[in-house]
Amino acid sequence: MVCNNPVISSSRRKARKAHFTAPSSERRIIMSSTLSAELRKKYNVRAVPIRRGDEVEVLVGRKKTEKGKVKKVYRKKFQIFVEGIQTKKVNGQEVDVALHPSNVKITALHLDKDRKALLARKAAARRGGKDEGKGKHTEDSVVKA
Repeated sequence: MVCNNPVISSSRRKARKAHFTAPSSERRIIMSSTLSAELRKKYNVRAVPIRRGDEVEVLVGRKKTEKGKVKKVYRKKFQIFVEGIQTKKVNGQEVDVALHPSNVKITALHLDKDRKALLARKAAARRGGKDEGKGKHTEDSVVKA
């Protein structure tokens, strides 16, 4: 797909380089997961960056339909590890299975004040700022200026 903006490249090579050399702050956003239907309806948000403590359900792969709590988010390798999702090595040792956040669905959020603020901000943007009148001029604001 060709982009008309001269600042944005449509080169596959440049896109892959940007993805794999992204700083941790950008990787957080890349490592987002979709919310379950109930959470989507409740918060009016489609996806959020995944974090430790979220409860997820695996959507793809051999561990499909398994559920658990995220115990580690490994941004450097774009991986998450979920409690209870393990595999056996040849010697019988149990090891955690690494998953990509795009292959899981968040079923319960670990909420703190920052996460609540993020959800509120994303929901307001999704509504188009109808409640706050974001970006809209009224006759009163025009008269005052």
